[in-house]
Amino acid sequence: MTSPAARTDAIALLTRYYAAFNAGNWAGMLDCLSDDVAHDVNQGERVTGKAKFAEFLGHMERCYKERLADIVLMASEDGTRASAEFVVHGEYLATDEGLPEASGQTYVLPAGAFLAIDGGKITRLTMYYNLADWMKQVVG
Repeated sequence: MTSPAARTDAIALLTRYYAAFNAGNWAGMLDCLSDDVAHDVNQGERVTGKAKFAEFLGHMERCYKERLADIVLMASEDGTRASAEFVVHGEYLATDEGLPEASGQTYVLPAGAFLAIDGGKITRLTMYYNLADWMKQVVG
């Protein structure tokens, strides 16, 4: 049976997660994830586990400085599936493998995420953004 608070709880979890992202609070983000979280990286492979996600955050911190704006959160009635739509405002700090050379280029990129939630934790995070649009912005 669906709890009336399930959708509200899911939105509260995502609100904490994205607030932690914008604050650069990686521990806060990790606290929102299950130990076996599945992370579908845009244009990449699925990686599993909180430790792998922490490695991903370290990589992102080295190469990019990002802030999310215009965040819209949605959740299913039972609180097990959710989505987020937002605009990424970023700076390309260090060259990422296989991508153009970084020189502090800035970008503004619409993006979204689909998430699965169980036991009050995010169990799957699937990211989407337009890589061709990002490339066009950083290459000029």
